[in-house]
Formats: sequence, structure tokens, C-alpha cells
Amino acid sequence: MKNTLIILILLLVSVSCSSNKEVADGYGNFEATEVMVSAETTGRIIQFDRVEGNPVEKGDLIALVDTTILQLQKAEIESGIRSVRTRISSVIAQNEILEQQIENLNVNINRIGNMLKEEAATQKQYDDLTGQEAVLRKQIAANNTQKESVIAEMGVMESRKATVNEQIKRSSVYSPTRGTIIEKYAEAGEVTTAGKPLAKVADLSVITLKVYVSGGQLGRVKTGGKCKVRIDDGEKAFREFEGTVRFISEKAEFTPKIIQTKEERVTMVYAVEIAVVNDGTLKAGMPGEAIF
Repeated sequence: MKNTLIILILLLVSVSCSSNKEVADGYGNFEATEVMVSAETTGRIIQFDRVEGNPVEKGDLIALVDTTILQLQKAEIESGIRSVRTRISSVIAQNEILEQQIENLNVNINRIGNMLKEEAATQKQYDDLTGQEAVLRKQIAANNTQKESVIAEMGVMESRKATVNEQIKRSSVYSPTRGTIIEKYAEAGEVTTAGKPLAKVADLSVITLKVYVSGGQLGRVKTGGKCKVRIDDGEKAFREFEGTVRFISEKAEFTPKIIQTKEERVTMVYAVEIAVVNDGTLKAGMPGEAIF
């Protein structure tokens, strides 16, 4: 009797364990959104303190490329702009002098005009004064043409300055997204070029498990729906997370070759992406499984 009771208990435990052991509906690997951070200017890296595993926020400084040459170019351009502004001021001052001379001539022209009516002055005297006024006005016009040319020259220099400022700005390499530095491709002291990758940043706070399900399983999978995500925890145990289905492929495809058996690889399946909040345990490339 005692032996029979023990066997019955063991059978109940076995049935209980087997009923709690759920079979996964889909298998796949975790993926993270990765962003390659590249240099935008050429020069020596003078600051690159970040190390792999460092968390970064969007806009955080990752690296700094030497801007000494650019700063010297900027100083040269600013000096040229000051020189051009001085030339413009000189033209304006010359025109003010000419305007004053024209004003003085107009006083004499009016006076000679009145005297000419009374025959107290000659026509030649009047014509000489009006001729001088015309010459002064032409000089002002010539000065204004010169001023426009100098202003155009200053516009070119301002544009060059803006270009150098943009290059200086781009010498500071910022993180384009929130995430974690998962790879570094350069170190401080090395020379980099525009477009050369410096680091790879991945957002690991929410990671994606991409699995493949058959057409028969697709009816139980809905975008926005919750599901159970598992990873191995030891030899026989699992660790579970809550996942949210965020994408279901509209077209069937052959099972990718990451699936181990040849029989499964020729099955037509649908890709499903599941978002999982990461507590730091999940890594890109890690295998996982989903239960819907």
C-alpha cells in the first residue's frame, strides 16, 4: 500500500511538471537597433574617452577631432572680413565728404544763378559750378559701385566662415541616439577621415526577438498583442519576459537557414518581431523563443 501511494504521488508530480512545460511556438534570435557613428571631418582624434559598454544619451559627445587648422582658417577669414569692413567704411566716409562738397556747391550755384539773372555773373561761372557738381555725383556713383563689389566680397568671406564653423561643429562627434556603445573602431591619438566609423551604438533598452511562425499559428498572433518570451537559464530551466508583437510579415517565406533541421528550413513561415523590455540580460544575437 505504501509503495503504491509513493508511485501515485510520483505520477502526479510527473503529470504536473509536464503540463507546466509549454512548447514554444517560435524560435529566433534577439536583434538590436544599431547605429554606426562616423567621423564627419578629417584629423587626429584628440578625445575619445568612451569605452565599450558605456551608456550614452542622444546628443552625448562621443569623440572630438582636432580643430586647430580649422580655427586658424577661421581666424584668417575673420581678419579678412575686418579688412573688408574697413574698406566699406572708407567708401562711406568718402561719399559723405562728396555729399558735403555737393551741398556747398549748390549754395554757390544758387548764388551765381541769382547773380546771373542780374547780369552780375557770367554763364561760364554758372556752368563751371554745375559741372563740378556733376563730377562729384559721378564720383559718388563710382564709389557706390566699388562699395557693392566690396560687400559682395565680404559675402563670400562670410560664406567661407560659415563653412569653417560647420566643419568645426562636425569635428565633435555626438551620439545620434540613446543606447550603449557596443563596439569601438578607433582610439584617441589616431588619425581619422570623413566617413570613417568610430563606434557602433545600439539601443538595448528595448530589444527585438525575431521569430518565424507557420500559417497555422498566425491566427493566434496579433500586432500589439502580448506574448511570453523565454531564454535559457541553465541546462533545463528558462527565464521568462513579457513581449509585445510589433510586426508581422505580410508574406510567407522559407524558414531561414538559422533553423537547424533541413525539414524545418523548407517550411513556409511568417516573420514576427517581438519587442522585449531589456533588464540588461538580453544581448543581440542571443537565441530566444516565443509562446503566443
